[in-house]
Parts: sequence; structure tokens; C-alpha cells
Amino acid sequence: MNYVPEHTVDPTGHGVPAIRIRGLRVVRGPLTVLDDFDLDIRRGTLTGLLGPSGSGKSTLMRAIVGVQQVAGGTVEVLGEPAGSKPLRDRVAYVTQAPSVYADLTVRQNLRYYARVLGAPLSDVDRAIEQVELATHADHLVGRLSGGQHSRVSLATALLGEPEVLVLDEPTVGLDPVLRVQLWELFNRLAADGATLLVSSHVMDEAERCERLILLREGMLLADDTLAGLLARTGAADAEGAFLELIEKAEKKEAGDR
Repeated sequence: MNYVPEHTVDPTGHGVPAIRIRGLRVVRGPLTVLDDFDLDIRRGTLTGLLGPSGSGKSTLMRAIVGVQQVAGGTVEVLGEPAGSKPLRDRVAYVTQAPSVYADLTVRQNLRYYARVLGAPLSDVDRAIEQVELATHADHLVGRLSGGQHSRVSLATALLGEPEVLVLDEPTVGLDPVLRVQLWELFNRLAADGATLLVSSHVMDEAERCERLILLREGMLLADDTLAGLLARTGAADAEGAFLELIEKAEKKEAGDR
């Protein structure tokens, strides 16, 4: 049993959150993207980050992995400052843009990244299997479809079995069957103890998440379970709940003016 220092225990009994954000402020030119933003994400959970394009999802994810310049606040991951050296092999990040080499095969890409990360080479075949690319393992990435290309990037993130995975729109451009398979994989990883934050603008994917974070124009509209959101709004589905929360926020803004 691992020793947990007294200061890391919270009253819920879950220990220090995998991700803790306090007062985060991100400014881009004249635009304030996130302002005084607070968030906790428990360990071993699959959390969906939902919202339309431009809502601040990617900015928030970049702050969590430590590659976003921030104007204020703190972001901690696994008890360490975001982006710090101790997190290098404990946190994996997959961007919307594929980050693998087109002139290498799938297997060659993963072998390269395994060496960079210090992951065992035995992880290569496991990761390829997990993203359903075993039959394409020796194909050049540049000759794969867009969806397959994205899956190679996801496979690199699975090397070394990181404790936190931050996935920015990992199912964009994938067919419905593969989307279901990947969400099943995400749930298995969470069940095994990993913490996943997965962004999407597809509201029906909310049903596959343990918890939901809804963003709009950099504002946290909700941090709740799907059941909790439906109960709060009286909506029939996640999209309806999101629209209801937007309407309430707009009415509040109008009343404050």
C-alpha cells in the first residue's frame, strides 16, 4: 500500500485530485480565454470535456499538460506543477494534429517513441492492438487514412501506460464503429486506474463519460455526471442540457447588465 501524505487527503476520501486547477487565467492578445478558472478531476476517472469550437477546450488541455502560457493561477497534475519534469512519463497528450512521422511505418513510429519515453519495446505491439491497427503495423503512416493517422498518435500516447491521458478530439473523423471501440478502450483504461480527460464537440459521446465538464466561451457551465445534468435541467439528453445551461447563462448575463 502506497503512503499518502496527510496534506494530500481530501474529505471525499479520493486523495489528491489527478488534476487541480485554481484561478487559472489565460490571455491571448486582447482576448481572455479562461478567467479565474477552477477545476478538480479525480484519479481513475473518464471525464468528457465538451463544448463548441472556440469554447476554450484546447487551451484548457494545453494548460493541464504545461505547454500553454498562463497569465495567472495554478495547475497541478498528480500533485506536481503542470509540465514539470517529474510528469514527463506520467502524462500523455494527444493533440488534434497528428504528431507522428509520415515516412515511417506504424511500428517504426511506436518503436521510436518508446525509446524516447523509455517505455519497454513490448509496449509497441500492445498499443498497436489497442487502437485496432495490427493489420497496418508495417504500413507507412503517410499512406494511411486520416482516421488511421490519428490512431497512430493515440497509440504513441499509450506507450508506458501513463497515469493521465489528455486527449483532444481523439475521435474526430472516425467511423461510428471505431468511435465506439475507442470509447470502450478509454473506459477500460480508466477502470484500470488511469485518469482520462477527453474533449469532444459531439454531444452523444457524453453518455460514455463518468463525468462531464461543459465549457462555453471559456466559462465552466457545468461539472457533473450526465444524470446530474439531466436532473438539473430537465432535458432528455446531453445536448438539450447544454442548450438549457446556455440559455440560463445568457439570461443571467442579460440580467447583470
